[in-house]
Formats: sequence, structure tokens, C-alpha cells
Amino acid sequence: MRERAAVEVRSADVADLEAIAELAVRGRDESPAGVQVTAGDHDRLQEQLSVLLAAGGRVLVAERSGRIVGVVLGRVVGPHLFVVRPTLYLDTVFVAPDERRRGVGHALLRAVATLAIENDCDEVYAAPVAGTRGVQRFLARLGFAPACGHRVAPTQTLLRRLAQDSRLASDAEPHRRRRPVRAGLEDLIARRRRARSAETGPLELHAVAAGADRPDR
Repeated sequence: MRERAAVEVRSADVADLEAIAELAVRGRDESPAGVQVTAGDHDRLQEQLSVLLAAGGRVLVAERSGRIVGVVLGRVVGPHLFVVRPTLYLDTVFVAPDERRRGVGHALLRAVATLAIENDCDEVYAAPVAGTRGVQRFLARLGFAPACGHRVAPTQTLLRRLAQDSRLASDAEPHRRRRPVRAGLEDLIARRRRARSAETGPLELHAVAAGADRPDR
């Protein structure tokens, strides 16, 4: 039986962009948010990858027999207000379907761990957009645990909702001003009803019957 060629993981360069874009296109159908990550045509994808590399993003590729079969897109996020040490943040972990369960994913994550050590990162965050449940299970087996939930909103949607909430708040303002008066009136009515009930008291039927038997004075 012919021995399978070893997997080599290395940093991507400009010459790899086309092959990486091809993998991104293949991952589109598996991604719950693929429209955002792999939107546009092939040239657009290459442009986005070029920007990521130019901005200091980390792109690792797994290569077997001269063919790129897996990719990791990540960023080293420096210390900020809530994190005192740098963190390696993985945006995408993707392996070509015909190369899965052949050690490609493990090879990529070993390179990721090395990259984290080189950049003094204590933790690696993974939010693999181009990923199925299999990818999630794979990461879980390697020790990745849920950390926090992410929410996304288009900027225009956010602005529109904020404007709607502002209008609703303005429309409700007169009602807020009247609420204390209305609450005071309702409380006054309730107290008067309680006072009337206390004055009359409950009706004792046996007392009424006894009074009816007495002769008039």
C-alpha cells in the first residue's frame, strides 16, 4: 500500500491566495454565515485575503503533495481593557472535505499552538465561521470550551432600530408624565373603597334575623 504524503503547515504567501480562495468557496455551503465571509466573486475573496495579510493577519495553510488542503485564518489580538495579555483569535479553520480525518486538522492546530506560544498568547479563541458540527466537535475534543456568545448586527439595521426606539421613547414621554397622577388617583379610589367597607362592615345575617324578632321601641 502506498504511503500517504505528509502534511506540511506553513504561513501563506501571495502565491497561495487563489488556492485559499478556492477553499473559502468550498466552505461557503457549510458555513452558517458563509454569505458574510465568502461573499462576492473569486477576485473579491483574494482581495480580502490580501488585506488580511497586509494588516498583520495570520494565514496558515496545510499542504500535501503540493496541494493546499486546509487553511486557518487568525489574528493576534493585543492586550486591551478586558484582556491583559495577547490572545490568538481564529476566524476560520477549514479542511477540504476529501482530506478530513487524515490528520490535516491536527497539523493545523499544532501550528496554531506554536504560533500562540511565539506571540506569548495564553489562550486561543476559535470562532470558525466556515464550520459544521463536525468542526465544533473536533475543537471540543482538543479542549476548546464555550466562552461567550457573539451577536452581529448590520450597521444600518442598528441605526434604524436606534431611531425607532428614540421615536417610541419620545411618544411615550407624555404618558410617563401622567402616570404618577393616574397612579395617585387609582390609589385614592382604592383607599376610599376600603374605608367604606370598614365603616359598613360585613353583613351578619343572624344579627339581622334577631333584630327582626324584637318589638319596635
